[in-house]
Amino acid sequence: QVRLAESGGGSVQTGGSLRLSCVASGITVSTVCMAWFRQAPGKEREGVAALQRDGDTIYADSVKGRFTISKDNAENTLYLQMNSLKPEDTAVYYCAAAPRPSCYIVPQFQYRYSGQGTQVTVSS
Repeated sequence: QVRLAESGGGSVQTGGSLRLSCVASGITVSTVCMAWFRQAPGKEREGVAALQRDGDTIYADSVKGRFTISKDNAENTLYLQMNSLKPEDTAVYYCAAAPRPSCYIVPQFQYRYSGQGTQVTVSS
């Protein structure tokens, strides 16, 4: 059974930093592509960043230069380092995985696995 468990969310002030973790079980992160999504109240789910199986990365324009997606194969964990946080980053953040070499942060791309999410709140 595949499980993705996010953690690391919390409340910070504008300009602060958080690091989200997504521990995978039932799958091996080195063999799949993975991504982070977020959803704010009343808004559609938004792709934040994707990490391809070969290590290439994709970022939404809204987070480029501030967020970094990475993984630790030994820990079987995906990370999202978030710096210079803004109130508009407030959302529930989810990790997702697909058994493919490449992932995309667009609504049309279907991920086979996703987690339950972790809340990030940024206050001004």
